[in-house]
Order: sequence, then C-alpha cells, then structure tokens
Amino acid sequence: MENDKYTINGSTSGDSKAEFAIDESGKVQRGNWGGKFEFILTCVGYAVGLGNVWRFPYLCYKNGGGAFLIPYVIMLVFVGLPLFFMELAFGQFASLGPITIWRVSPIFKGLGFAMVIVSALIGLYYNVIIAYCLFYFFSSMTLTLPWVTCDNEWNTPSCVVYSSNQNGNVSNLTDYMTTTERQMTTNITAIPSGEPANKTYSPSEEYFNNYVLGLTSGMDEPGGLKWQLTLCLLLAWCIVFFVLIRGIKSLGKVVYFTAIFPYILLTVLLVRGATLPGSLEGIKYYVTPNWERLSDSSVWSDAAVQIFYSLSACSGGLIAMASFNKFNNNCLRDALLVPFINCGTSIYSGFVIFSVLGFMAHERGVDVKDVATGGPGLTFVVYPEGLAKMPAAPMWAILFFFMMITLGFSSQ
Repeated sequence: MENDKYTINGSTSGDSKAEFAIDESGKVQRGNWGGKFEFILTCVGYAVGLGNVWRFPYLCYKNGGGAFLIPYVIMLVFVGLPLFFMELAFGQFASLGPITIWRVSPIFKGLGFAMVIVSALIGLYYNVIIAYCLFYFFSSMTLTLPWVTCDNEWNTPSCVVYSSNQNGNVSNLTDYMTTTERQMTTNITAIPSGEPANKTYSPSEEYFNNYVLGLTSGMDEPGGLKWQLTLCLLLAWCIVFFVLIRGIKSLGKVVYFTAIFPYILLTVLLVRGATLPGSLEGIKYYVTPNWERLSDSSVWSDAAVQIFYSLSACSGGLIAMASFNKFNNNCLRDALLVPFINCGTSIYSGFVIFSVLGFMAHERGVDVKDVATGGPGLTFVVYPEGLAKMPAAPMWAILFFFMMITLGFSSQ
C-alpha cells in the first residue's frame, strides 16, 4: 500500500519538510534501518567499546585468568542475554524511545528519564576519553614519540627510563641534566602530595599526568585550560554531530567502518605483538587459570559488572536502536549474535594487550604482574610505553590510537 502524505502547519503535501509516512491507522511511521546488517553492526559498535580493550583483559588476569571465563559466561547467559533480548524486543515491539515507551506503564516513566540522563552523562565522559585518544593520535605523528625520553620540559627528576636488559636495571636520564634544568623542571610540575620523595615515574606516565592532563599537586591548585585537549574535545563533538546529523540514515552507513575496522587493527596489533620477545609469557599470564579465585565473591561481582558495562544494558540505547527495526525483525537472533560477538572481542583484545605487556616485562626483566594494569592507565601509560619500544614505534602508536578512536566513536 502506498503511504499517504501528512500535512502539518498548513504546509502542502508537496512540501518535503512537512511530509511523513503514515500507516492505515494514521500513526506516523518511524524510519527504518537500511538493512538488517546495519542494525547488527550498530549494536556491535555500541556494545564493543573502550572497556573491551582496557577493562576486560585486566579483570580476566586479576580474577583467575582463564578461570574468570566461567563466571563471565554464566553471567552472560543468565543475566546479559535475557536483558539484551528484552530491551531489543521491547523497543522493536513498541517502536518508541526509552522515555515514551513507558506509556505501557506510566509509573515507570521516571525509569526512562533516568536511562536518558545516565546515557547523557556517559556520553560526556566518553567523549573526553575520545579527546585523549585524538590527542595521542596527533602526538604520534612524529619521528620520535614524545613519551620516550625524560629530557622534556614536563619531566621531573623522578623520571626513569628502563633500559633494555634482563636485570631489571634502569637508567635515569635526568642524571645528565644540569642543576638549572632540574630546578626549571621541578618548578613546572610538582611531585603530588603524599607521594614518597624517592618514587620514580616512567616517561609515559609523566607525559600523561604532567603534559596531557596537567595534573597539579592538589585541589588548591586548579591549573589552567589545556587548549590542545579543548580542541580535541571540540573535534570529537563535531564528528559525533556530523555522524548523527541525519539520524539512522547517516549512522547506519558510518558503522560499516567504525564497527569493522577496529577488528582489522586488532588483528594487525596481535600479529605484531606475537612476534615480540616475551609475548608468550604475557599471554600465559592472561589465560592460565587460577581455580582458587572462583571461591571469591568479588570475582563473580566483577563478572556481572563487566557484562552490564560491556553490553550497555539498561541505559536506553538498545531500546532506541531497536525501535527503528521492522516489526517482524528476528530480534532473538540479534540478541544472541551481538553479545557473543562482544564477549569474543573482549577475549580477543586480551591477547592483543597481554602480548605487548609480556614484551614490556621482558624488556624490564620483571614479571608481567608488575606491568599489568587496567583502565585509562593501560591505554595512556602502559601500552604507549610498550609501543615506544617497538621498531617503527610512531606507526604502531598511530594504528593503536586510531583503533581506540573508532571504538570510542562506535559506542558514542
């Protein structure tokens, strides 16, 4: 049946700005995805994000290695999949957003507002992280990465560069600085209060804390505006705006790149990491099971939190995206496919990360546990340090941070 034209505010039916497709009952129809594949890719991009790279691998290592997969899969099957399916089915059936959908039970409308507010707060935070990735991406376009040495203006006398040996010895490049240079550097960045005076910092750590973030010694020193980060944040918001300017029509096309390309870069980084000395030790630390950890309740709690965090459940996004599906779309298939792709990506990312951490431990002559960490510290301190030790380091840094940018935008 041909769709009728809907006339609003006195506009004629030929005015394209006032035309809406309506069904037989007179209800305005929502737009639809260009194809089933677009919706699946959008959901994969929405679920697979930065947490798959910087959170899951460390949780897996910390909570028993391969043994952590048991509570993780159990939480996926009994918590993640039912919630994911419920949200997709709910949104697809009603074809409404996360606020208006609660017409089904108005008493829960506040839940819809809470979902939107939480998503907005997460979006604000997420774009700041993307801005950091953009900053590192542009900073990597040099012959020598800026977080390699300790002779920069943001470094302090506590900066230490680990030499490439097996004895765990270090070489402190600041020993070659003059007294005047030491005084100038110390004036630029003070050692945070509460830190021991003899504590040392790697160049990548000082680059992130002192140069990128411009951390001060305390809340009594607010610091200044970092114009480079401000421009990167503005760029991030502009990219989000232009991707979403036409709604699902533009978003559905962009996800073909943002959802697929990170897997290509992950594979390239995995192949490179696997060829580095010590990479096998890092992977062993990642997958070797510690069955005793399963008796710890915090392990099961971390598994449940990671499922919620990774699948982006209960935040309204899945309902909104599913509302653009056709009524008879097979949402059960989608609800099974997307979470398993997401969890597989988390496991796959762990091999990428820990192959490089094993290489770093080999270079320092220490155990992998001494270099393993999670969260932003992994992405902006530990992993960049490992990249800096590779041949053609700027190229690998550009690839890594471009991957993080695409992961961030696909979730944003």
